[in-house]
Amino acid sequence: MDYGAPLRFGSFITPLAADPEATVRLAVASEAAGLDLVTFQDHPYEPAYLDTVTLLSFVAGRTNRIGLAANVHNLQLRPPAVLARSAASLDRLSGGRFSLALGAGAIPDAAVGMGAPPSTAGQRVSALEEALGVIRALWDVDADTDVSLPGPFYPIPGAKRGPAPVRPIPIWLGAHRPRMLRIVGTLADGWLPSLERIGGPDAVVASHAAIDEAATAAGRDPRDIRRLLNVPPDAAQPERLADLALEHGFATFILFSDDPAVLRAYGEEVAPAVRERVAVERARR
Repeated sequence: MDYGAPLRFGSFITPLAADPEATVRLAVASEAAGLDLVTFQDHPYEPAYLDTVTLLSFVAGRTNRIGLAANVHNLQLRPPAVLARSAASLDRLSGGRFSLALGAGAIPDAAVGMGAPPSTAGQRVSALEEALGVIRALWDVDADTDVSLPGPFYPIPGAKRGPAPVRPIPIWLGAHRPRMLRIVGTLADGWLPSLERIGGPDAVVASHAAIDEAATAAGRDPRDIRRLLNVPPDAAQPERLADLALEHGFATFILFSDDPAVLRAYGEEVAPAVRERVAVERARR
């Protein structure tokens, strides 16, 4: 199952408040290693971590080329209307380098401790689905009217649109369960699971099929939905990643690591080797 998308490689960095300059250096090192993307965890309830939106803004000013994203933003503590403006602002400030990765909220008790309303898992998924409409509406600056959305989770009675991002910001969803996968296929631009949570090959195939079926039913081409994957260092081998691209449809591999030497080897050695293997096999096929 090869969707034929160009391969991209990124880093997944822990945004430690105890050593913020080291965190920024890892982002700069990711760019120097030739990686395409740098991402950071977003856990606003965790005082050991820097605020991710603030950090992304700072990293945007310290880098020139590399793409920027959370991995993933926590919607329980980031209202979508405000997040839409933050995302568009980051995209403008970085010259079109920002992507918006969202999750429904994996640690609800911690979010409630920070002031989020209590919710069930189903309610959080419904809220995420509603949030996508809010975010895209606020980015749609060509519409003539204010945004008016009467949703049960994020009612918007009359918001001004904008600012406009530099280009259509892709929205990626951290999703593992069936309903979330259907939302990926219907509304999102990318699927961002983690390898250790996704299950074996059969689960990967079933997940892709759920996304593709939902996309087709919504009149979308499944190939337009990028398949991203968070991978641990022990899985970041050329043979393994090439197989995940060619046989399992993934086209962006984001490495968990806070080690600059590991990131350098990933960008300078592993990524070129994977690209070569995939290019040769695609040409043969």
